[in-house]
Amino acid sequence: MSDFTLFTTSDEHEELREAVRAIADDKIAPNAAAVDANAEFPQAAYDALRATDFHAAHIPEEYGGVGADALATCIIIEEVARACASSSLIPAVNKLGTMPLILGASEEVKHRYLAPTARGEAMFSYGLSEREAGSDTASMRTRAAADGDGWVLNGQKSWITNAGVSEYYTVMAVTDPDGPRGRNISAFVVHADDPGFTLGEPEKKLGIKGSPTRELFFDDARIPGDRLVGDPGEGLRIALRTLDHTRVTIGAQAVGIAQGALDHATAYVKERTQFGTAVANFQGVQFMLADMAMKLEAARQMVYVAAAKSERGDDDLPFFGAAAKCYASDTAMAVTTDAVQLLGGAGYVSDFPLERMMRDAKITQIYEGTNQIQRLVMARKLLEG
Repeated sequence: MSDFTLFTTSDEHEELREAVRAIADDKIAPNAAAVDANAEFPQAAYDALRATDFHAAHIPEEYGGVGADALATCIIIEEVARACASSSLIPAVNKLGTMPLILGASEEVKHRYLAPTARGEAMFSYGLSEREAGSDTASMRTRAAADGDGWVLNGQKSWITNAGVSEYYTVMAVTDPDGPRGRNISAFVVHADDPGFTLGEPEKKLGIKGSPTRELFFDDARIPGDRLVGDPGEGLRIALRTLDHTRVTIGAQAVGIAQGALDHATAYVKERTQFGTAVANFQGVQFMLADMAMKLEAARQMVYVAAAKSERGDDDLPFFGAAAKCYASDTAMAVTTDAVQLLGGAGYVSDFPLERMMRDAKITQIYEGTNQIQRLVMARKLLEG
């Protein structure tokens, strides 16, 4: 028989899980319903995450961070999402916004921006999508024209998570309109107070209501040349490499939402009685719980394997990142829907968190690439051999 190594988390990873869960249960979960009902940024969660260095744990130690590996970062996001999906977008989007810098920026730019993010002095958002350039990112219309030693941005970005609370934004713009499609886009860091940069009104959303989503507008916004991330023309390549890594974190968010829903549903059916016995004693209910848990555990393992590949930078990360995000988000939608069903009428009202979790789960099938796009990514990798 050949030897094999069972994939498992380390003792340190499980100790981290316990620490994050304690913070989430104590500081985040009690505010989750109000955050959703009032569509307000979860400031208490942000403060608690900053106090424990869980807000941007992925930033390497050389830039002032704690240097959490990709799996540890996923565990943080998962455990926060178990309590409040809106709050889990604090560590998730800090990684999304800074990953282009980690992958492609100069050392000077990395130190300038990663350090304050690691200290909790600023949050980072990511500006790629536009009204007419969602899945087709290369068709973006935002322009950055060279002007002396800087650039002038004009255009807009849509669906920007945590816009308005972030201090910094990694923004993609076309810098060579006549250049080859996809290789004519560059990445820049935009500051919240840059002249010519404004925000649209907060979007009114189905879920993740505590995480503000707004448009970004650029009207002759001047960006100094030292804010370029990588070389001109490298922006889309950096953006797509970023998504290979951060789709894994959306998978982790989906797993956390599903776990929270399963936990609440399991507790409810053990307490709820009908026909003289606990609902949990009915075989039909037991089968639903078993299927929910089975799918959830499969999704978790896919996310963890993809996280390990992200940490190593494996060549097959694009396939595994897309697969983990796709499967986990489909699972989160299925599990939360079944959890609402298990609670019956109680699942449909906001007295219980299941309807919120079901609404929050939906976005995980859409952002950072719809699940249809994930399937295209996977198929392309399969056909490439």
